[in-house]
Amino acid sequence: MANVEILSKEMIRPSSPTPEHLRNLKLSFLDQVAPPVYVPLIFFYPFDELCFDTISHPHISQLLKQSLSDTLTMFYPLAGQIQENSFIDCNDSGVEFVEAQVHARLSDVIREPNMAELNKFLAVNPSGVGIATLLAVQINFFDCGGIAIGVCLSHKIADGTSLVAFINAWAATCRGEVKIRQPYFDLAHLFPPRDLSGFSFTPNDGITKEKIMTKRFIFDKEKLAMLKKEAAAASGDGSQVKNPTRVEAVSAFIWKKFMEVAKNKMDVKKMYVAVHAVNLRPRTSPPLSEQAFGNCWRPSFAFISTSGDEKNGCPNVLPVLRSSIRKINSDYIKQVQNGEYLNHLSKSKDMFMKGDIELCNFSSWSRFPVYEVDYGWGRPCWVCTTTLPFKNVVILMSTPCGDGIEAWVNMLEEDISAFRS
Repeated sequence: MANVEILSKEMIRPSSPTPEHLRNLKLSFLDQVAPPVYVPLIFFYPFDELCFDTISHPHISQLLKQSLSDTLTMFYPLAGQIQENSFIDCNDSGVEFVEAQVHARLSDVIREPNMAELNKFLAVNPSGVGIATLLAVQINFFDCGGIAIGVCLSHKIADGTSLVAFINAWAATCRGEVKIRQPYFDLAHLFPPRDLSGFSFTPNDGITKEKIMTKRFIFDKEKLAMLKKEAAAASGDGSQVKNPTRVEAVSAFIWKKFMEVAKNKMDVKKMYVAVHAVNLRPRTSPPLSEQAFGNCWRPSFAFISTSGDEKNGCPNVLPVLRSSIRKINSDYIKQVQNGEYLNHLSKSKDMFMKGDIELCNFSSWSRFPVYEVDYGWGRPCWVCTTTLPFKNVVILMSTPCGDGIEAWVNMLEEDISAFRS
């Protein structure tokens, strides 16, 4: 068990004040409907004699603070405060920076990760309860000399793409890079904010207070090849998908397991729905840069109707998954931009609230360049997330070698054992 001792807490502000004309940044519609939770990532760096023997912990801490302060000048909204789910007051109030000593060996922590303990390496609870700052960072110094950097960014102002872009910019600044890719904060022009009053949908929809457990399932290169082969095979109805991606194959496999768990509980639903978070940036016309900062994603919905007396197992879900994701196109994005989508959102919530639909939510982070985050002492040996306050949510991340996928499955405590089997 890792004993984490908090050494200090302080606020880090931008090294240069934010100009007055940039003080108020409108939230986009996609920011407005984003859940009020943090997106957490933890980066583990093993002890390296060549790097750490010549750099003391106080010096590393000072490097990280100064580079964070400099980076916040470019990413100035992160040091501000959200007002009325409408805009960010870019007042340079700062971000939380925590230093901690971990009385354990880094290798022991990552060899068999204890999901319940990973939150100790974060400065805040990812559930977002009592959000004080939009960004919170914790630097964890292990007794063995290794380092873990935990970063939590409010989902109200950014998605995973923007979080990783910020972290890579901070790391590049820390290691002395001069040319940093500049973010731009213009998504409110593409997705204008809306008056959400009168709609049944709220950003808190989906957040649960039930006991959620997280389990990690690792799919190596060989397992992925097998799943892709199985996923590509034609089912009894002749449906077939050519060249499934590894994310499609793993998503289809896990979704079918979710269905089996529900059926074994005699919890027969009229409909099973797989929700995939889809990055809109490459789907706009013209495509947006990955430096477009904020929330720029929407969920796709794949529907499978089943009957309680079905004896042929789960249907071939892959064609349905692929089709649903491909529907997130330029026509769909126009509906999001003109406000028509908000009506669909409210109708979807009303349908899901009836209780005869079982949701399984996916978000693929497997292509995020998290293993490129180098602060000057090498790349991380492992990058992970933590438990999120949502039922039936699956985060897909790349393995350190890049060939496999780690599936982080969040489920109710009573369901997780059945799912594992």
